[in-house]
Amino acid sequence: LSLSLSPLLSSSLSLCPPSLPADMLTELAVGSLFFPTLFALCKRGLSRLPLPGWGEADTIIVASRVVSTVQAVMASTAGLIIVRSCRNNILESRHWLANTYVMFAVPYFAYDIYAMYLCHWHKRRVKGHDLAQPDTLATFRSYLRKDMLMIIHHSVMFAVCFPVSVFLRDDRGDFFVGALFLAEVSTPFVCLGKLLVMYGQQHTLLHKFNGALMLLSFFMCRVALFPCLYWAYGQHAGLPLHRVPLQLPAHVNVCALLLAAPQLYWFTLICRGALRLFRKGRSRPPHANGWAHARPPKEQGGAPSE
Repeated sequence: LSLSLSPLLSSSLSLCPPSLPADMLTELAVGSLFFPTLFALCKRGLSRLPLPGWGEADTIIVASRVVSTVQAVMASTAGLIIVRSCRNNILESRHWLANTYVMFAVPYFAYDIYAMYLCHWHKRRVKGHDLAQPDTLATFRSYLRKDMLMIIHHSVMFAVCFPVSVFLRDDRGDFFVGALFLAEVSTPFVCLGKLLVMYGQQHTLLHKFNGALMLLSFFMCRVALFPCLYWAYGQHAGLPLHRVPLQLPAHVNVCALLLAAPQLYWFTLICRGALRLFRKGRSRPPHANGWAHARPPKEQGGAPSE
């Protein structure tokens, strides 16, 4: 996406973005309804399953992971279609999914900020915090400390990347938009890995297999993605890879660096976690029935609904 911004400095754009056409407003409205509704349906369906030891915290956390996985599958599919369609001319080729999926998916990032807070609130309750008198401010501060980078990432996605993709691309660079969608390929493996750890299954063969896929997909689709985009631009412009950054405006390289930096940080955390798990080995038996068995007696009645 950042590589497609280089021709935009010379364009005469209004300081205020144009009003959204009716079809874009429809896509935005559909996305605004789809993700919260899917979360509510998953939560309700999970709560009705005869799962021993499950409480509201379990249903909320698992439902949020399901929604994230569904969004990731849709984004990855859209990205693959766009990249395959636009690979012959990476700057000028167009595909209707590039803008359509951006409009549909941007509400997901606002929804997910709230979903992450909801999961954090219930995790604190499960671990025994705020049992007597819930402190919303303390929970919110704890949430900010724990997930600040993800909150910033999501905020940038709908406050910066969304207007850039819709208003400032000058209908160019759909290939790069689709390539960035492919970053979501790793999300289902990340979600499954978190759930397996949550339920004490980190020493199972499934967790190890999922971890290998998570490492591979995260590296290929989030870390190696940016050098591949530079290489693709170099092939289009007839430049060797090492000369591409020198030929691009400085702001393009800065944008690419800002997008890549969180991915490198998260990949480092994933590698550290994998190494720690490998060294730790079988240190404790898994919990088969979720978090409910680890809850303090006062928490067995369940946390208040959201």
